[in-house]
Amino acid sequence: MKKRKMMVLILAFALLGGFAAAGRYLWASQRLRIQDCLIQTAEKMYMPGVFYYHNRLISPSPAEKILQIAIDSQPILHYMRTNRETPKYIEDEETIAMILKEQANEEHAVDENGNLIPNDTEQVEIAPNEAAVNENLNAENLQDFDYLLSHFYVVDSTTTIDAAQLNYQDLMSRSMKLSPDTEGPKILIYHTHSQEAFADSAPGDPGTSIVGIGSYLTELLNAKGIAAIHDEGVYDVIDGRLDRSMAYDYAKDNITAILAENPSIEVVIDLHRDGVSEDTHLVTDVGGKPTARIMFFNGLSRTTTNGDIEYLYNPYIQDNLSFSFQMQLACEQKYPGWARRIYLRAYRYNLHLMPKDLLIEAGAQTNTVEEMRNAMELLADTLYSVLTG
Repeated sequence: MKKRKMMVLILAFALLGGFAAAGRYLWASQRLRIQDCLIQTAEKMYMPGVFYYHNRLISPSPAEKILQIAIDSQPILHYMRTNRETPKYIEDEETIAMILKEQANEEHAVDENGNLIPNDTEQVEIAPNEAAVNENLNAENLQDFDYLLSHFYVVDSTTTIDAAQLNYQDLMSRSMKLSPDTEGPKILIYHTHSQEAFADSAPGDPGTSIVGIGSYLTELLNAKGIAAIHDEGVYDVIDGRLDRSMAYDYAKDNITAILAENPSIEVVIDLHRDGVSEDTHLVTDVGGKPTARIMFFNGLSRTTTNGDIEYLYNPYIQDNLSFSFQMQLACEQKYPGWARRIYLRAYRYNLHLMPKDLLIEAGAQTNTVEEMRNAMELLADTLYSVLTG
C-alpha cells in the first residue's frame, strides 16, 4: 500500500514537471494497451498455453521498442514502468493435456474398446511404374521444393512446412552413418502403442502383435551385424484397459532411462502399425512375397493455426526429417513402390530423444503377420544400407 501511495505522489510530480511528455506516453500506451488487451483476451480464453508463451517468449514489436525508448528518456516514467507489479502466469494444464491427447491419437485413433475410429486422412497411393521411379530419383527434380513435397510427402492439415526445412541438399548432407568407435547396442526399438495387432494375430499373444514384429526386426538387425535391443514395455494400458492418453509421456520416461544406460545407442525406432478402413490392404509384391507397405512419420512441433509448439520443442527436427527422407529414398531405390509417402503432422511424438529417430507405420490392422514379417526383412535391409553408407 505504501508503495502504491509513493507511486501516486511520483506521478503527480511527473505531471507537473513533464506534462507534455507524459501525455504523449499515456496516449501511446493506452492505444497499444487496447490492442494488446484484445489479442491477449482472445488468447487467454481460447489458447491459454499460447497466451503464456506469447507473453514470455516473443520479442518486443517495433512499436513497443519505440515506446520503450520514449519511456527511458523520462526517468520518472521509466521508474513507474519497471517497478509496477507484474502479473505471474502459469502454463495452463488443460491446454497441455489437450495437445498431448491429440498427439496420443496421432495418425489413427481407437476408442476405449480398441475399435478403430475411421481416419479421413488415410492415404493409399498406387505403386509407381519404372518411369515414375526414375523421375522420382532424379536429383534435379528433388531440388525443386514443390516436386519434392508432392512426390514424397503428405502434409496433414494440422501443420505446415516450407522450403527451408524440406531442402534436398540439407536433407542429404546430414550423415546417418553409425559411429564405428563405440561398443554396445546401436539401435533401440520400442512401441508407444504395444497393443496394435493384425488380421490374424492371436488374442493375448504378443508374438503376433506389433511387439512380436519388433522382436523380429531386432533379430534381423543383429544378424546383419548392427547391435539392436528391443524394449517390450507397455505404455498404452492403464489399470488393465487400453488408454493412450499418456502413452507418449510414459514411453518417454522409460526410453530416456534406457538411453542413459546405453550411451552407445544412436538410433531410436518407435514401431507402429497404421489404422485404415477395413477394405484397404496395404500390401505389395516384392520378390514374389506379399509384403506390408510402410510409412515414415514425422512430427513438426508446429500447428497451422498457432505456429511452433514451444512446450513440445524438438531440437532434432531437421535431423529427423533427414533420416526419414534418406530412408524413403533408399526404399525407392531398392524396393520401388513399397514405402508410402512420408507423413508430416503437428506434434512431437518423442522424436526429440535422438537425432536419428524414426516413427514407422508398418502395415495396418488388415495386414497379416506374414506380410508384416516380410516387411521387416526389407526394413532391416534398408536400415543397414542407410546406417552403414
